[in-house]
Amino acid sequence: MPPRKDQTESSKCMQRDIEQSVSDVQQVCQRIRQQVAVQVVGQSEVIDQMLIAMLCQGHCLLVGVPGLAKTLMVQALAGTMNLSFGRIQFTPDLMPTDITGTELIQESAETGQRELQFQAGPLFTNVLLADEINRTPPKTQAALLEAMQERQVTVGARTRELAQPFFVLATQNPIEQEGTYPLPEAQLDRFMFQLLIDYPTESEELEIVQRTTGVESSVVSQVVNEAELEQAMLLVREMPVASHVTQYAIRLARLTRPGAEAPGFIQTHVAWGGGPRSSQYLVLGAKAHALINGRLSVGYEDVQAVAHPVLRHRVRLNYAASANQITVDQLVDRILQEFPPTLTTELDNQSSSGGEHRDQSSKVFRTEDVSNA
Repeated sequence: MPPRKDQTESSKCMQRDIEQSVSDVQQVCQRIRQQVAVQVVGQSEVIDQMLIAMLCQGHCLLVGVPGLAKTLMVQALAGTMNLSFGRIQFTPDLMPTDITGTELIQESAETGQRELQFQAGPLFTNVLLADEINRTPPKTQAALLEAMQERQVTVGARTRELAQPFFVLATQNPIEQEGTYPLPEAQLDRFMFQLLIDYPTESEELEIVQRTTGVESSVVSQVVNEAELEQAMLLVREMPVASHVTQYAIRLARLTRPGAEAPGFIQTHVAWGGGPRSSQYLVLGAKAHALINGRLSVGYEDVQAVAHPVLRHRVRLNYAASANQITVDQLVDRILQEFPPTLTTELDNQSSSGGEHRDQSSKVFRTEDVSNA
């Protein structure tokens, strides 16, 4: 039975709305990129990955040697958004209450009675810069665990909700080990991405020097409001993902775990692999990657684009890998090369029909099949 005219028009209108929503998110991301570039030279891939993490409501750990603008990148990115910003400079003597806040005894002006009043710490913000996070002891690092996962803080007998959205963007220096405390695995696993900041190219370094050794200084402008950001984050969650793409992401995560189904090079060099959060963040990151590139559907290439930042801090190498100077990124490269999407889906779906369907649908992206009306 042919579709009715009103159904066809409704379907076309819905498609236009979807395309407009995706275009709006692209414009938001482009405005952010342009403003960040006012202060930060280069590092476009890192900035895009930070944007992806924020659209997924995830946290980022930025790793790089001193002087590569890690802190400046976070400050510039936060400056483009109409959100509150807080900074914690982690030091060896920092206490958990210096982060979360504490209850102080105050005298009430009305009753004259002494009572406990909560003094909120810098954690109560939208965007938190955790600068040199590995310079503080584990008990202080652990003060972030509840905040990063549950978006809440418990002090004394009361639990308080954090501002939404809430992002932790932490920095770490990989070459200096004295006076530092390696992040525990539970802490690392709460970061969606670990991003590696590399040296600038010669031309970029020339521009950096010219910008920073003169009289003029540049200031980042706010170009995104909270409503636009929340709409973009909602759109990421609502994006559908075909089941074979989800299975590919899961397969990538499972291939990092030494065991019966792991390839030989993983069993030889890996102590333990990524957990279920790896699969979750591979799918979420792939959604956001597709969205900021203007695509309405998530493909294998989107999963591959976020594989390294998702997996590099979740795979723990053994002594054999360290002795042979093998990195997690090299192992991820080998997995992507030796286990292409067609092979991984065949391994997972030998007995299935292989039909392409959507496990995750939404009101925004779902359209009715009017041809059967």
